[in-house]
Amino acid sequence: MACSMTAFERRELSADWGRLAWELRSVNHRYLDITPRLPEDLRQLETAVRERLGRRLSRGKVECSLRFQSFAGASGVQINWPQAEALVAAAEELERRFPVSGQLSAEGLLRTPGVLSEQSPDLEPVMDAALALLDQTIDGFIVAREREGEALVDMIRSRAERVAELAEEARALVPQIRQRLRERLEARLAELEQVPDANRIEQELVLMAQRLDVDEELDRLVMHVEEIGRVLQRREPIGRRLDFLMQELNREANTLGSKAAAIDTTQVSVEIKVLIEQMREQIQNLE
Repeated sequence: MACSMTAFERRELSADWGRLAWELRSVNHRYLDITPRLPEDLRQLETAVRERLGRRLSRGKVECSLRFQSFAGASGVQINWPQAEALVAAAEELERRFPVSGQLSAEGLLRTPGVLSEQSPDLEPVMDAALALLDQTIDGFIVAREREGEALVDMIRSRAERVAELAEEARALVPQIRQRLRERLEARLAELEQVPDANRIEQELVLMAQRLDVDEELDRLVMHVEEIGRVLQRREPIGRRLDFLMQELNREANTLGSKAAAIDTTQVSVEIKVLIEQMREQIQNLE
């Protein structure tokens, strides 16, 4: 299924140790460009994040952000009891030797450097949960890309079919245009005092017909439209292939316009090029 390169997905998870939140957003890009934004404590996940996204995506500029909020008390606080006991003993000895007012308070003791030490949280379960949540986020992200890609495919298919219709309309106009040109040439020749050689007239008509022959261009337009339909059914990245087909369509439309000898075919050529440009703009968003 065709995927758009433009999408957004957000997933959250709460546990005893805190809260995680992933955000994935992307826009169109020629290649796959991944920008991870991770908390400093979880920076070591960057390689795994790039690998997971690289396995699932082919193109697009992807911003991947992780937020981690550690709950209060999750890291824990540890008292250095030997240090505290030594301080209390020292305070008591000072008071015995040099009587002073007041005693050492618990609050003052806890503020003493070295008494309290903060335990580093165990980040292993946090990282495991973050990667599992990332996989879920990527799943939702791809669903969003497929959903938007399906809308783009419908738009491209409808305009490609209109190109084929216009090609057949132009083909139906060619005999009428040739007949009008022949009548115009004969009318001009009738105004001449000296009648040209009949063979010469036929040669000119043949040359004119050759210059107006657009059957080959119309055939190729229809062939390219049929190929677009086949490409749109592929379950793989199709953006680059479609972009190439747009170049081929545009080339045939330009040739058709250069050979146009009547306002009818000129208008057909212009309308086809408008449709090609509309398709090209949307194809830039396909993976």
